[in-house]
Amino acid sequence: MKIAVVGATGLVGTEMLKVLEERNFPVTELIPVASERSVGKKISFKGKEYTIHSMQQAIEAKPSIALFSAGGSTSLEWAPAFADAGITVIDNSSAWRMDPAKKLVVPEVNAHVLTKDDKIIANPNCSTIQMVVILEPLHKKYSIKRVVVSTYQSVTGTGVKAVDQLMNERKGIKGEMAYKYPIDLNVIPQIDVFLENGYTKEEMKMVNETKKILGDDSIRLTSTTVRIPVIGGHSEAVNIEFEKDYTLTDIRNILSAVPGVIVKDDPSNQVYPMPIDSHGRDEIFVGRIRRDESQPNTVNMWIVADNLRKGAATNAVQIAEYLVEKQLV
Repeated sequence: MKIAVVGATGLVGTEMLKVLEERNFPVTELIPVASERSVGKKISFKGKEYTIHSMQQAIEAKPSIALFSAGGSTSLEWAPAFADAGITVIDNSSAWRMDPAKKLVVPEVNAHVLTKDDKIIANPNCSTIQMVVILEPLHKKYSIKRVVVSTYQSVTGTGVKAVDQLMNERKGIKGEMAYKYPIDLNVIPQIDVFLENGYTKEEMKMVNETKKILGDDSIRLTSTTVRIPVIGGHSEAVNIEFEKDYTLTDIRNILSAVPGVIVKDDPSNQVYPMPIDSHGRDEIFVGRIRRDESQPNTVNMWIVADNLRKGAATNAVQIAEYLVEKQLV
């Protein structure tokens, strides 16, 4: 089982290598790929050193699976070349997510849609992943009519430059800015570029991807996405309106039974999920589960996950695990 990791030196690529190692994925040969300036350098994986390849070298090495985390333009250019060589690409960028011919997959929710013919598989947006894992079992039981979500997203979602900006500001050092404004002691109500409708691209990703993953265009969803000065972990305040009524006990029981979900919900003892709990973890945490008293059949909750792990690297590796288990590669 040869595996390529494209973007191996970036934040998500580094995390992918960690997750492959931790989950003991059956890698017989690793093919790390990075930009031209990194080709020939070494990286370490499972105690062995591997040389960084160029894109063309990686294709010629014929891996079974290529995990891509190198940005949308790189993916648009190179994923088809890998796919044409018979390599299954699992892509972490937004390049292929809304392509009607490509599957958009969160394994706990819709891995069953995958077939041997799927050579480019899209990994959803980090903030979408953690939300749909929670929404899907509730949608099955109560039929979701509408979702209102506000996110509180870590600087790691932007990349190393943003982490450096936050840390420099904390130390009072002037440095390169990932954002137009300071991020320390601030929140920025913009993630990605603004679109004509006044929403950002990130907000519309959440709307469109959720409908595609759940396979239901009738769900109405609106989103506000915000960057906060936190490292490791996105948080979301989610308000869900159902067709049917529910009990809070049933909702807690349903979510407690979902693999990879931890219900942390004991407000009387100040127990609730925080980004600090999720850092370096694969689980999705949910708490602050309470009835919306302003209208019927509606619940509020707070969802937290590590955006580099379940929101990116772990989800991609879980897709790869499913492909291997079902002999689809």
